[in-house]
Amino acid sequence: MLVTAILAAVFAIGATMHKPASINPSHSETAMLAGGCFWGLQETLRQMPGVIKTTVGYTGGSTPNPTYEQVAGGKTGHIEAVEVMFDPARLSYEELLAGFLTARNPIRQTASSNSSHRSTIFYHDEVQRQAAERVKNTINQSGKWDFPLVAEINPATKFYPAEEYHQDYYQKASSARTCGFE
Repeated sequence: MLVTAILAAVFAIGATMHKPASINPSHSETAMLAGGCFWGLQETLRQMPGVIKTTVGYTGGSTPNPTYEQVAGGKTGHIEAVEVMFDPARLSYEELLAGFLTARNPIRQTASSNSSHRSTIFYHDEVQRQAAERVKNTINQSGKWDFPLVAEINPATKFYPAEEYHQDYYQKASSARTCGFE
């Protein structure tokens, strides 16, 4: 099975990290992922081969144009997320998800629906939903961890880019280096 082969490669060599190549964005797909502090997640995702662009922001809530302070304060229902533009010729959606789900510390994931840091895969269509279910189930059945992943799989909602000072913050501020996955 394709997903099993992808996971075997991810587990065997880890996510090979490098700077994103310049790729034609007209041949791209979009994914939206959330899992802990968006600064650390953005840095992890942006280094995956085939990732063209990453943008941190907020999704899943009810308040239009939320601010970081509102989201962090739990007042909007939004989650800190990363919108990922990737080249499917270099990185499949399944590979992106496998890298996302295996590059994290799932012990620290939270299943709390009130957390702005909860782990979530937001799908844009039925194909992405099915792929997310398949990858999550394959990882859970792989025996990599003694407990199931708690990542939610939900339909994508409006994505609001975070304030400019949050974009690429991990690279801008050494204090962000402690920001990992929660």
